[in-house]
Amino acid sequence: MSGETQTSTWPLPKVYFSVQLGGGVTARVQEVTGLDTEAQPAESPRGGEPLPRAADAPGRPNAGNVTLRRGVFANDPALWDWFNQIKLNATARRTVVIGLLDQAGAPKRVWTLNNALPTKITGMDLKSEGNEVAVESVEIAYETLVISAP
Repeated sequence: MSGETQTSTWPLPKVYFSVQLGGGVTARVQEVTGLDTEAQPAESPRGGEPLPRAADAPGRPNAGNVTLRRGVFANDPALWDWFNQIKLNATARRTVVIGLLDQAGAPKRVWTLNNALPTKITGMDLKSEGNEVAVESVEIAYETLVISAP
């Protein structure tokens, strides 16, 4: 309606985000997937019951891998350099910080992947008759996921 002021809170769009790979390295990515974790309820028998039941407490958290997809940039080997540290048995664990940003560029939701390391890099399909952007992906395993809203 005309003259109405917006007083409700709107959800943030998912198109404006940042990825920090630790050590001051910013990754330019177009997609992040796998920002999830789950805790299956621990099962234990209760007195006199023949079948186990879900306990009152959650079980150990289980995290999957996070996948970063990005276009291939000339002179931007940051992900490959990190992956190559794994192959050389060098210390390659980092803290990866993924931030969902507002219009001003301030983080409003932050996912922190602690002790993260790349486990797989997938190159692109090459086709001479296509004209698509070359896209690669990297899977990142991590020990713990911390979600915060600064």
